[in-house]
Amino acid sequence: MQIEHWHADHDGPLSELALRHKLERRGYRVSRFVYSPGMFFPAHDHAEDKIDAVLSGRFRVTMQGWESVLEAGDLVVVPKHVTHTAEVVGEEPVVSLDGVR
Repeated sequence: MQIEHWHADHDGPLSELALRHKLERRGYRVSRFVYSPGMFFPAHDHAEDKIDAVLSGRFRVTMQGWESVLEAGDLVVVPKHVTHTAEVVGEEPVVSLDGVR
């Protein structure tokens, strides 16, 4: 599972605009979503390459036998047709920027 973390010394201060620009520079179309506590996405895949980036909250992603909890500034690359699950962890909503191409 390919995960990247936000590095303020390289990426600058974390903000929605900065995270959006990071994804757009890679050629992704970006949408913003807010997921409520307890929200769970069962096993599924996508027909296109995707990045899930977390602006706030905690988001557990499981893919190909690996599990990781993403926090603010983290992103995960989700290749097309790779089955994965995701769920909001804790009591705080997750604000996510989803990039697709």
